[in-house]
Amino acid sequence: MRRFLLPGLVVVAAVALLALLAVGVSNQTSTSSIDAQVARGTYPTAPSLSVALPVLGSKRSVTLADYRGKVVVLNVFASWCDPCKAEAPILADAERTLRAHDATILGVTYLDNSSASEQFVRQEHITYPVLRDVSGDFVRSFGTTGVPETFVINRQGRIQALRRYQLNTTWLKQTLPRILAERS
Repeated sequence: MRRFLLPGLVVVAAVALLALLAVGVSNQTSTSSIDAQVARGTYPTAPSLSVALPVLGSKRSVTLADYRGKVVVLNVFASWCDPCKAEAPILADAERTLRAHDATILGVTYLDNSSASEQFVRQEHITYPVLRDVSGDFVRSFGTTGVPETFVINRQGRIQALRRYQLNTTWLKQTLPRILAERS
């Protein structure tokens, strides 16, 4: 019996190691995938391009694919998020510049109710389109688990930059010019 103990322990340890490896690989989310690809300079296509989301305060819906050919700064926010409030004036200033370059900001509400989102949009003087991700599936397809997060999508629909926390003017000024300069 003792001669089977050591080989049995080795087999159990190997199975446990393989199980741990399998769990680690299966838990790799689109967050790590998108982030890693952008960091490597292999810009992934934005997920959920064809998912239609309702426009806040409207009866119409749009998809991210509707903006193909434009640079899109996709900002995920919620009305209860203090860093999101701090970003609002920065994004409002950026929107004026973006319009002049055939680009736009798209806000996407996450984990928020529509009346609170509408009030936030009014208070922060947001003029760019704001979409409601009712199920959260659209936002989660980008690997988002919190707010604020911002993705810069080029004219071909590829994510070229992202920020998984509050953005600032410096980041936008360093990120946007090269992406805006690219043509379709």
